[in-house]
Amino acid sequence: MSVTTMNAKDILMRAVQCDQVGRILEAQNLYQDGIQILMDLVADEKDVGKKKVYYERIKEYIDRAEQIKERVQKHVIRGELVTNIPIEDNSTGNSYQALFGDYLNADVKEVLLEEPYLQEKYHFQNLVTFLELLVKNCRHIKYVRLVTKTDPKAPENQRNVLEQIKSDMARRNVTLSVKFEDTLHDRKIVLSNGYIIKIGRGLHFFKATNPLYSLGLCDYDFRKCLQTDVDIWRTKNFIA
Repeated sequence: MSVTTMNAKDILMRAVQCDQVGRILEAQNLYQDGIQILMDLVADEKDVGKKKVYYERIKEYIDRAEQIKERVQKHVIRGELVTNIPIEDNSTGNSYQALFGDYLNADVKEVLLEEPYLQEKYHFQNLVTFLELLVKNCRHIKYVRLVTKTDPKAPENQRNVLEQIKSDMARRNVTLSVKFEDTLHDRKIVLSNGYIIKIGRGLHFFKATNPLYSLGLCDYDFRKCLQTDVDIWRTKNFIA
C-alpha cells in the first residue's frame, strides 16, 4: 500500500470519527481532503478493478460530504432571532466579550467564521482578539473554519500572517482551517452550539485609539465604535 493511500485512509478515518461525534465542519474538510487524494490515485491507477473500488469509495465519501454541506447550510439559514444589538457611532463598551461572550461556552466545539476582509494590520489584530476570546471561553473548541477573501495587493503577506496564527492555534490543540472565497460578502460567526452571530461590519467595527497608546489599545471595551448592528440567532446544535 502506497504512502498516499495510507494518508487518504488516515484522513478519511479521522473524518468519520469527527462525523460521529458531531464535529461536522472538521469532518467535511477532512472528507474533501481525503476525496482529493483518492481522485489523484484513480487518475494514476491502471488496474480497472481497483479503479472501480476507488470510485465506489469516493462516491460514498462525496455523498457524506454533501450531506454535511446541506446540514451546515440549513443551520445558517434556519433559526429565530434572539436579540438585536444596535451599536451607535462613537459608543464604547462593545467588546466581543460584552456583545456575545456569553454564547461562547463549553458547548462550542467548532466555529465557522466568514470575514471577507483580512488585509490590514488591524484586521489581523481583531481576528486574534476574537480567537483569544474563543479559546478562553470555549474550553472544548477543536476546529475553526475561517473563510475570507484573498488580499489582492499583498496575498503572500496575508498567507504568512494566517499561517502564523494557524501554527499558534495548533499549539493549543485547535485546528484553524483557512478557505479563500473571493466572492464572499456576508459576515457571520456560526457556533456549533446553535448560535449564529451576524455583525454588519464583521469583526471590524472598532475605531483606532487616538492617541495610539491610550485606553482601548488592548481592552476593546474602551474603544469607540463605528455604527453597526449585531443580530444573534438561535438554531439547532450541530450534533442534533
